[in-house]
Amino acid sequence: MPGPVSRRTALAAAALAASPLAAAGPAAAADRKGRIKQSIVYWCFNIAGEKWNIEQMCQVAKDLGCLSIELAPPETWPTIKKHGLTSAIVPNGMPGAPFMKGLNNPRYHEEVIARTTEMIDAASEAGFPAVIAFTGYKWRDADDPTSGELSLEEGADNCVKALESLAGHAEKKGVTICLEHLNTRDDTHPMKGHPGYQGDDVDYVANILRRVGSDRVKMLFDIYHVQIMNGDVIRRIEQCKDVIGHVHTAGNPGRAELDTNQEIFYPPIMRKLLEIGYQGYVGQEFIPTRDPLAGLKEAVALCDV
Repeated sequence: MPGPVSRRTALAAAALAASPLAAAGPAAAADRKGRIKQSIVYWCFNIAGEKWNIEQMCQVAKDLGCLSIELAPPETWPTIKKHGLTSAIVPNGMPGAPFMKGLNNPRYHEEVIARTTEMIDAASEAGFPAVIAFTGYKWRDADDPTSGELSLEEGADNCVKALESLAGHAEKKGVTICLEHLNTRDDTHPMKGHPGYQGDDVDYVANILRRVGSDRVKMLFDIYHVQIMNGDVIRRIEQCKDVIGHVHTAGNPGRAELDTNQEIFYPPIMRKLLEIGYQGYVGQEFIPTRDPLAGLKEAVALCDV
């Protein structure tokens, strides 16, 4: 027979039952079609909104029928696995802003390749499918915009060289490296745009990946960034279908919710992913500006086609 319940325990239980997290409920997951495998991107919901911790995020994921918490630090992985979830893509292990010092610059190759290799090993051991990668900033010293620029050709050649050096290990470990395309136009927030990032053209990134020619080296196709830099998203998905390895969402402008205050209509984009036979995950990577659970429920429903 259970023992007496303390006042503190009773209050905590009551607070959880009344919270927005409880409102999602298991019924939300039961109503999903599930043809698009959806994932919650950790950093967005950890730094903004209600700043969910990993336990809260895992509970929301399960309630909404999301299968993954991604880009979460390794110390959270045991909790993710405890909840029966996966991490669709993991960090590359670089300190600070990981997109600054990347594969395009030989100055950073030793560190980036070593850290990415470590994360490939860790992902493989955990049973997680992918590791993120970045071209990096175009400046010869990523921290100094006055240091001169790597040409597009030089940056591409350096990316190919670095990715080729990683590809064999990734193939052996069964982990996919996903190189992300980012926008350089939005300078309003450090996580809404990345002025100086060399891989800001989706065709440029796709061509790097085709030169590498490995099934374990693919593109992180971020719909938000593609919309800003290239547009014509559905056609771009068709053109890049051979190299897409992971997908991210967000509303544009502002990298906020996938609602009627932004310009991207997600259902036909999701249907296009199904049409091309995409089998990977779609990570919800918007920064919440209102009730994060309500926004996430809306986004998951929109993408569940």
